[in-house]
Amino acid sequence: MQQEYLKIISGQKKGPGAACIKILLTIISAGYIVIINLRNFLYSKGLLKTHKTEAVVISIGNITAGGTGKTPLVIWLCDFLRENNIEPAVLTRGYKTGRKESGIDEPAVILQNCPKIKVIVNPNRATGARLAIEKFGSKVLIIDDGFQHRRLARDIDIVTIDATEPFGCGKVLPAGLLREPVSSLKRADAVVLTHCCLQSSQQIEEIENQIRRENSGLIIAKTIHQPISIIFRDGKEVPTEYLAGKRVFTFCGIGNPEGFFKTVENIGAEITGREIFDDHYRYSKEDIGRICKRAADLQAELIITTEKDWTKITCLNIKENINIGYMKIKIHFIEGLEQLTDLIEKAVEGKIS
Repeated sequence: MQQEYLKIISGQKKGPGAACIKILLTIISAGYIVIINLRNFLYSKGLLKTHKTEAVVISIGNITAGGTGKTPLVIWLCDFLRENNIEPAVLTRGYKTGRKESGIDEPAVILQNCPKIKVIVNPNRATGARLAIEKFGSKVLIIDDGFQHRRLARDIDIVTIDATEPFGCGKVLPAGLLREPVSSLKRADAVVLTHCCLQSSQQIEEIENQIRRENSGLIIAKTIHQPISIIFRDGKEVPTEYLAGKRVFTFCGIGNPEGFFKTVENIGAEITGREIFDDHYRYSKEDIGRICKRAADLQAELIITTEKDWTKITCLNIKENINIGYMKIKIHFIEGLEQLTDLIEKAVEGKIS
């Protein structure tokens, strides 16, 4: 259903039925914009309460629904702070899936890459912040997906924008993918553009110009999702070049599946087939069995997914006799790193001796 919805709002799906749905979504969107703007106005005027803490609070969020590369940036920030002898805590809200389970994919990926970091899952970030400070003595808090969660005051607001779909079809939910109007970037301190290698320099420049029109003083950093290695279920780790020339079946349930598929193709793999699931999808043994059968039918040599998806299938006791693993990636800055780290260091120095 998620993929059908995306086809409708992007205009890929035509016909009178799709047109009627788009009109209905636009009407709903108009009401949603009024609510969002009113809420932001009340916070900006201090009429809605903001909870302040003695810790440094850094929010990493976005203005669109779906994946924009927040989790790799959270991992980078955790590593950066630990290199400077600061142990941060990550505050995340978790997600509810169709199977009424608490979504643990992002927290699991963070813990897998930063095993010593405290990750607190609580939809009330103010409560999570209090726990991090009182129980763990945390002096720096990172809010994962926190741009819209304004109850907890922050020292820095960093917004991630995916260069392949920067402004959510140009409309606010549910008519588009914007969680709030682009003008909300006025309250951000920095933007991190992700997947820059998947767009031309002219397209990146156009995105940057639009961001500057909303907030000329923003720090804009540019990044790519750099593939590091392929890790298989037996723990074997190989360089990404291993995929070059291989027949690969891919699947994922993330916010930006096309970015993942393009990354696999850019390595030189031949994608024989692919399957897209809804973001935060909870896999079953039947799902993986069907994927393995499809891959075998298409004579794929191996199956590759994302690290986020991998955290949800490792417990399924996969018995099919086919190589299956995930692509490990990290965020790599190609521009703006020094300005971003200066911003972070100044905020930390202002509160931590």
